[in-house]
Amino acid sequence: MTKENILEVLSGIIHPAKDKSIVDLGMVEDVKVEENKIKFKLVFTGPDALSGSIKKSCEKALLEKFPEVSRVVIMELVRERKIEKRVGLELGLEQIESVSHIIAVASGKGGVGKSTVSVNLAVALAKAGYRVGLADADVYGPSVPKMTGTEDFMPTVDDSSGKEIIVPAEKFGVKWMSIGYFAKPDQPLIWRGPMACNALKQMILQVKWGELDFLLLDLPPGTGDIHISLVHDIPLTGAVVVSTPQAVALADVEKGVNMFRNKDINKPILGLVENMSWFTPEELPENKYYIFGKDGCKKMAEHFKLPLLGQIPIVQSIRESGDNGMPVALLDRKDSEAFRQIAENLVNKIDSL
Repeated sequence: MTKENILEVLSGIIHPAKDKSIVDLGMVEDVKVEENKIKFKLVFTGPDALSGSIKKSCEKALLEKFPEVSRVVIMELVRERKIEKRVGLELGLEQIESVSHIIAVASGKGGVGKSTVSVNLAVALAKAGYRVGLADADVYGPSVPKMTGTEDFMPTVDDSSGKEIIVPAEKFGVKWMSIGYFAKPDQPLIWRGPMACNALKQMILQVKWGELDFLLLDLPPGTGDIHISLVHDIPLTGAVVVSTPQAVALADVEKGVNMFRNKDINKPILGLVENMSWFTPEELPENKYYIFGKDGCKKMAEHFKLPLLGQIPIVQSIRESGDNGMPVALLDRKDSEAFRQIAENLVNKIDSL
């Protein structure tokens, strides 16, 4: 079972509307064989009503040809979609036209570990083989440079296209951009709403992202002007909301969910992530102490009919890894498993949209 054998089988899958094989159409990318699994990306140039049937045809053909295969994993992507340019966006949307999915990571309040989740989710997706970028849109408290060990990165500008485009940092297989790269660590950013909104758009729209499967936006906490401006002007696939289990945090989750579901915004919420779910001492890895309450986000997810993408324990190594600029999702440890599971659940949720 080789890549060539797999492509040969997939060459027999014909797109009914285009009367060509999906291989000839360039729809098959990144074919991999891992143990007894086949993985590849199925790329569409826009929404396709036949995507589900094509995917099933691929799975059936491969399982029949290779009976030793236990599972076929197909990541559906939409690339080169046409995006309407909105009035007032001077930079346009050219730099994100080759980004398949833009996902906002939000929280109703600060201090719930939203940036920790964002950074480790980006790394977990990259480790799974996806092309990933992260824009640190928390303009008042950028923490991505510290958490990724890129504090000394000095952005450069590529003007070869006639426009000045910022080149992001690259580390751990992820492209990173943060307002923190343009300010000293001890320099406070005292900006009013419109200034912050404009800076945020630059962090997303004036960056040389290239082709990405996922671009994560680490939003500021809350539900203010920045969030409303962003969701109106950026074509989001959806949002992930992060919280801790206690009641005071969950009250703000409700505000965040209602903001994305507002009829004037109407962006899908891909799921909730519960951080600090329980405390597990390193010397007692099987023990769980529910310091902030138990299953608060799980109950909230059930209430709003949303998936709970995962629960992350309080483990000292997660905090230490962030402080040292080495996200814990890089490691093959038990405390890294939560982020790998969240990444897998997120991809599955997007596949089902």
